[in-house]
Amino acid sequence: MTSSYQRADNTERLDADFRGYLLEPFGPIGIISHTANDEFARQINDILYEKRLKRKSEGTNPYVNSAGYLRSDYMIQSQIVRFDTGEGKVTLNQTVRGHDIFIITDVLSHYAKFPVFGEEHRTSPDDHFRDLLRIIMAVSGKARRINVIMPFLYEGRQDHRHARESLDCAAMLQQLYRLGVANLIIFDPHDARIANAVPLMGIEMPKSAYKVISSLIATNPSLKINKESMMVISPDETAISRSIFYSSLMGVPLGIFYRHKDYSVVIDGNHPVKGIRLLSEPIEGRDVLIVDDMINSGKTMVDTASVIKKEGARDIYCIAPFGLFTDGIGRIQEAVDNKIIKQVLCTNLIYRRPELLTAPWYVDVNMTPFVARLIDAINVDESLSKLINPSYMISDLLNQVRIGELFD
Repeated sequence: MTSSYQRADNTERLDADFRGYLLEPFGPIGIISHTANDEFARQINDILYEKRLKRKSEGTNPYVNSAGYLRSDYMIQSQIVRFDTGEGKVTLNQTVRGHDIFIITDVLSHYAKFPVFGEEHRTSPDDHFRDLLRIIMAVSGKARRINVIMPFLYEGRQDHRHARESLDCAAMLQQLYRLGVANLIIFDPHDARIANAVPLMGIEMPKSAYKVISSLIATNPSLKINKESMMVISPDETAISRSIFYSSLMGVPLGIFYRHKDYSVVIDGNHPVKGIRLLSEPIEGRDVLIVDDMINSGKTMVDTASVIKKEGARDIYCIAPFGLFTDGIGRIQEAVDNKIIKQVLCTNLIYRRPELLTAPWYVDVNMTPFVARLIDAINVDESLSKLINPSYMISDLLNQVRIGELFD
């Protein structure tokens, strides 16, 4: 089965057929790295260069010799300068005129600090977003087009309003649009309906599911993906649509945790949970995938896994595109030590704590080939439909895995 997986997870599977690919580039690509994404952006740069270099050697694209198409370095150097008050500005160290600019930003990066009135201040999502606006203003009027890759959507959880609340997500998107952003790429958003706030701006919402599932299979080659051996569990009602996507493509049953909340009370900004009810087929003896859009403190994952383990689950895998771990990894580590959770899979789309990256139970899903492929496609206005919805790739991958099982 291992050899079957290796064929299915080849990076070239993310690279669509370019042999009939004759669209002219919108402009020379320029990548601006923001916050913690320097290493991430550099890997994307290198992958993009290798793809285009291979295309040139094959001689299948008439535009490979156009100005700026093939460069070993697509990175545009920028610098954020801080004043003593904490205010700032952005300066560019090279020209962006005529470029198709891709700004890669991580609003959740929290390792950087800067002085404010002589005291150390940790960079917050608000600071990162403001710096993003500064970068956009620095390239505006010179770049031919501005694209923003913001894997974790800033204020994405404040996407609707209850009573007297701010509507931050919509206001943020409208601000990007007014500053001239043509395309915004976000991964696995909390609610895709946020696009309604800016109907005239291009918003792409690719899924990380293909790379997550392929990484799950690669690190667990003996895992059996069938309806008798596995289940997908949604930890609450907000993750149902995401869990349905996984369960339907993998051909395994779906279970749902219904959390009965007391909506008459608000504690720390949330309605307290009065009780939990599991709606599912029998779990005993099955491996379980708990699927959510993010792991915040880890409490939801651990609480869900604890109940499932008591129901007789075999191995439990926690899957989320974004591993925030706002309280550290201690809660998950304890669950692993108690043999409740076996493995956690999150992507490298955002900053991850160093202790998380070294944890033996953690799998860091590499999304750099996919992001490089997106940039390559957007640069020539290629259709993104198959990239945005990876259903066919997942189905093909699982078919190859199952064929491999038949011959094992």
